[in-house]
Amino acid sequence: MGNLGNTIKKFLSNKNTVTILGVIIGVVVLYLGYNYRVKQAITPKSIPVAKQAIGARSEITADMIKYVNVSSDFVKNTPNLITSSSMLIGRKINVGTSIPANGVFYTEQVVDAEDMPDVAFANIPDGYTVFSLNVNNTLTYGNSMYPGNYIDLYLEGRDDSGKPIYGKFISSIEIMDAKDATGNHVFDGTENTGTADVLLFAVPDDMYNLLYDAQLIGFKIVPVPRNLSYSANPGETEISNEYFRTLIRSKSAVIPNN
Repeated sequence: MGNLGNTIKKFLSNKNTVTILGVIIGVVVLYLGYNYRVKQAITPKSIPVAKQAIGARSEITADMIKYVNVSSDFVKNTPNLITSSSMLIGRKINVGTSIPANGVFYTEQVVDAEDMPDVAFANIPDGYTVFSLNVNNTLTYGNSMYPGNYIDLYLEGRDDSGKPIYGKFISSIEIMDAKDATGNHVFDGTENTGTADVLLFAVPDDMYNLLYDAQLIGFKIVPVPRNLSYSANPGETEISNEYFRTLIRSKSAVIPNN
């Protein structure tokens, strides 16, 4: 044993031997490390994807989700990727986005229901007010008026002598949103999810007062759609008939600001 120990000691004390052993150990470490990284990169990870197209504002349910395998490298290099259904079920797709069938979910596309912004009130300019017009399936021409469409508003009623009057009151007004009786959005993306009971418009404050007064007086406000070129090249939103403005003002009081 003594001779064997001396032999091993002499072998390890040789500089060439130490160098060779260091090289061998280094190669082994590099090989093992490389294989580990390769294995980690190609080992598939299971992530949730949309089983079907999911529109904006839709609540995500378990039956809308399926799982697919992707590379670990993809997951590692995509920090905003949602990798668990627990981060999806019961939450909603954010406004301004949608998830296609087989699409992955990103954190910025999904929000809690209570944090869902209402686009109808998100970007109203100063000096404007949202006017809500009650409608039905007949007034919306079979639910065919969409947010983003430009339409005209007509007035229907009677003059001081009792004669019926009907005519354009406001031209080129944009529909901001359409909601059903429970306040849910009727149109999400290209999908029709209900029947419009309310159309929303953002109008200058003075125009809002005229519209509200017209309703109080008893005039019926009628939305009238136009063709696609009208919505593509809308003119200025304005009062089309001064007769109606004068008539409404004559039947309503002006309340001073102070």
